[in-house]
Amino acid sequence: MNKENRYTVIAIDDHPLFRKGVADLIALVDSLVLVGEAASGQEGLDLAIELNPDLILLDMNMKGMGGIEVLEAIKATDIDSRVIMLTVSDNEDNVVAALRAGADGYLLKDMEPEDILEQLQMAASGQFVICNKLTELMAHALRDDAVLKKPSQAGLTQREEQILKLIAKGYSNKLIARELDITEGTVKVHVKHLLKKLHLKSRLEAAVWVANHKK
Repeated sequence: MNKENRYTVIAIDDHPLFRKGVADLIALVDSLVLVGEAASGQEGLDLAIELNPDLILLDMNMKGMGGIEVLEAIKATDIDSRVIMLTVSDNEDNVVAALRAGADGYLLKDMEPEDILEQLQMAASGQFVICNKLTELMAHALRDDAVLKKPSQAGLTQREEQILKLIAKGYSNKLIARELDITEGTVKVHVKHLLKKLHLKSRLEAAVWVANHKK
């Protein structure tokens, strides 16, 4: 989708001042270009479907259609945009809900602007991103949610183990397919199977789980 390594971005947030801040921030780098803004969840969903951007920045708490509802609706479409939650909420329930709904990252609005910008550039290139202060929270939530098997006991195939390691590095399906010289469709099938074996519901959960099970 991107031309000359420029990634398209839309911002969905019901605070005009914050959208202005995001626009100013993105304007600082050549690799990102803001192509649209939405002041509500439904408007944002419509805009995402219309523009199919590389990156969608999504607020959690909005009037009407909330962030999780918008995220689930986006993931149910055929668009392949990466969705990054950019919110004030560090509530464990919200973080886990976003993670399980398929968010490709979770960042907090109170991060330093340069850190947000760096994370957005990483996300646009296909990596998963998460605010450092939330990593421990998510690992704790996963431990409390279920007793997960150790990697060696999960019954993963060699290919699934390869893919899991790349997921943990933040690779998207497209990047994994390129790395392993297989089709993106094949990667999706393997990801589905390994998540089921590990009793996990999302790629981001898998990345956190791997980090939490390093020997």
